[in-house]
Formats: sequence, structure tokens, C-alpha cells
Amino acid sequence: MRTTLRRSTLDHLWPWLCAASLALSLLLLIMLVGLLATRGLGHFWPAPLQEVTLRSGETLAGQPIRETALPAQQGQERLYFTGNQDSDGQRWRWVAVDDIVSTRTPDDVIRLERTPWGDFIGRLVAFESANGHLEGEAAWKELQAQLALPPSARSLATLTLETASGASLMQPLSGVLHAQAPNALSLWEKLNAWQNGLWRFLSEGPRAANTGGGVWPAIFGTVLMVILMSVIVTPFGVLAAIYLNEIAHQGRLTRLVRIGVRNLAGVPSIVYGVFGLGVFVYGIGGSLDEWFFSDTLPSPTFGTGGLLWASLTLALLTLPVVIVATEEGLARIPDAQREGAMALGATRLEMLTRIVLPMATPAMLTGVILAVARAAGEVAPLMLVGVAKLAPQVPLDGDFPYLHLERKFMHLGYHLFDTAFHGEDVQAAIPLIYATAALLVAIVLVLNITAIFLRHHLRRQRGGEC
Repeated sequence: MRTTLRRSTLDHLWPWLCAASLALSLLLLIMLVGLLATRGLGHFWPAPLQEVTLRSGETLAGQPIRETALPAQQGQERLYFTGNQDSDGQRWRWVAVDDIVSTRTPDDVIRLERTPWGDFIGRLVAFESANGHLEGEAAWKELQAQLALPPSARSLATLTLETASGASLMQPLSGVLHAQAPNALSLWEKLNAWQNGLWRFLSEGPRAANTGGGVWPAIFGTVLMVILMSVIVTPFGVLAAIYLNEIAHQGRLTRLVRIGVRNLAGVPSIVYGVFGLGVFVYGIGGSLDEWFFSDTLPSPTFGTGGLLWASLTLALLTLPVVIVATEEGLARIPDAQREGAMALGATRLEMLTRIVLPMATPAMLTGVILAVARAAGEVAPLMLVGVAKLAPQVPLDGDFPYLHLERKFMHLGYHLFDTAFHGEDVQAAIPLIYATAALLVAIVLVLNITAIFLRHHLRRQRGGEC
């Protein structure tokens, strides 16, 4: 009786346990995506700028970042991004909240994105150019008009700037990238500024040691490398799976090979990077330099990391995924389909190409796109076989042979790693880290969702046969 009651209780608890596990997994996934989206996309929203007066009489202007507790319950302190590194040598300022006398958000406080000194936060006093001297609102309108022009069409002008503490700065217009008065923007103008900031992030190259600018070269390098990897891995993975499932004798050796392929899928990715460095870069690449590029030695052409070797390394890394997925798709096809085709007079090749492979196409497609999703996020092997911290020139251009496989390239995953751990100002890079991580997760999600929809579409076309 007790055994029966215990089994009945477990039967009732088991569905709830499964549902709770699913709910927890979904909650964690939503929290991850929500954190990346809010922190990453929120970086491009025009944040208000505060002008703060302290008890000492000092005045500063900046963007409030966060608050933290002081030790021994001495109150709170607030971190401000104040910019103006060329004025006081620092861009960040911790301020005790109890020392703040007043806080204002005046409309005339502006934020300039500059090179090479980074952001300026303060006021625009005057705009000096060959056309004359402008002050106040007229100076701001002329600055906006000049920044709307291409850099080559802008006038030679100098801005007179003033910090909140009263220090005066002279800034050449040629060093100003963008200008914004966030406190004076309406909701629609802020939305437009957010959209423009997001577009610049996606379309521009990095600057300021990867703490500013965009990630376009990294996006292009990631997508191009994944395309090349897919072109390389697909035929080899599909052919290997066909041999293992359709041609090879199903004996002990075949089972050992199949076990080996599945184990290769769990090998740490850095091991593939070491293999790629030794075999592809130093072995094959070094031989190519000796045979075809001896005039350029000792400077290597293919004997150093590049796009080709990175694509081959990731193709080797994802090959087990494609083989396993394709073989599982082939194994699910009933033998009656094969026997029926052979009975109707089809050759073995015709049976494979016209019956078996079309039915296994959804599984092949799923394996390839899962491989793409994994390759898009790999970083460790790329550090050894071709990724670069900064490569503003993409490997595809108008110069023959147009696609330069020997060049180094940028990658979103490595860009994220480098910005987080090797940046000169990690605090300034945190918003870009979240934005880059959100972009990388979005790419992986799009690839996986594409696999699901394409597989569903092909299944419907095949009438649910595979």
C-alpha cells in the first residue's frame, strides 16, 4: 500500500518538476536577453547631463552612472562620467551624495564626441570660422549644420568651449565627430538620436582603443568567416555521414569511427586552434610562402594567421556537428524507401541522390546552421589563427583578387573579449560590451530560428516524412 502511494505521489510530482525546470530555464534565458538588450540598446539613448554643485563650491557636469555605498555606513557615493580628459586629466569622478548641494539639468549643457581626447561635457561659447564669430544659439546651429556635412566639405573652424568649472578650451572642428544637447531634446528627437547612434554602432569602425565607435568590421569579418566555414564544412560533413550510414560496412571499425566523431564534438575549441596554428598556418601556410611567395620572405603571406586558416579551423571544429546531424537524419529514413527505389530499377547512386538525400535535407540543414551558430561565438581558436584586435580594412574590396584570404580580420566574439579585458578604460567600454554581446546573441538566435523555420518548411513540403 505504501509503495503504491509513493508511486502515485511521484507520478503527480514528476510533471510539476519538469514544468518548474522548464520555467526556470526560460526565466534565466529571458533575464539574460533582457539584461543584454536593456544595457546594450540603452547605451545609445541620450542620457541626461547633470550640473552638480558641491559643498566646497566646485561645480561639475556629467552623466550619472551608478551609486554605491561607502564603507562603515558613511552614506552613498555617485559615479559621474565627466569627460574633458584634456582639461583635468580624468574622465570619471566619484562624488559623495552628502556633498551635493544642488543638481540641475540645464538645456545648454552639451556633449561632444571628439578625437583624440574623447568626450567633452560643458557649454559651447563661440564658433569661430572664416565666415565670422558666432555665439549662443547661433553657434550651436552652425555647429549642427557643419557636422551634417561630409568631413571634406566642412569649414576650418574653432570652437570655444567652457567646462562647468569655468575652464576654457579651444577645439578644432575637424576633431569633433558628433554633438548633442540631450537635456534639450524632445522624446521624438531622443528616439531619432537613439536610432542614429545604433546605426553608427553597426556601420562604423571602432576607435579610441575599442571604447568608442562601431563594430562594422567585426560584423563583416564574423559573417564572412562563417560563410567560408559553411562552404568548406558542408560537403565534407555530408559526404562523411553518407559514407558512415549508407556505404560503410556496419562493423566494429565503423562503430569506433562513429564514437570518435561524437567525441570530437566535445574536444575543447582551443585544441583545434593549436592544431590550426601548427598544421594550417605553419605547415601549409609556410609551404605556400616558400613555393609562391619567396620574394616576400621573411615577411609571411600565408604563413601567418588569416581569414582562410580561421575558416578551415572552425570547419574542422564544427565538422562533427554536421556529420552527427546528417547521419541521424539518414538513419531516420525507413529502409522501405531505399528498397522501393532499388526495386523500381534505380541505381544505388540514383537512390541516394533522388530519394535519400532530399528526405534528409532538413537534418543536413539543421546540422549546418547549428555549426554556424557555434562558429559565430567561438573565440579561443581564432586567437591563434587569424583574428585581430583592430583591422579596419575588411578582407573584401575592389582590388584583385577581391577576396583576400590571407588578411587578418575582426570578429565580434574576440572584439567583445578584447574590449572587456584589454581596454584602456574598461568603465567606458562596459556599455559597448553589453551592446556587442547583445548583437552576438541576436546573430546566434537568428541563425537558430532560421534553422527551425527552414526545417519546418521542408518537413511540410515532404509531408512529414523526415
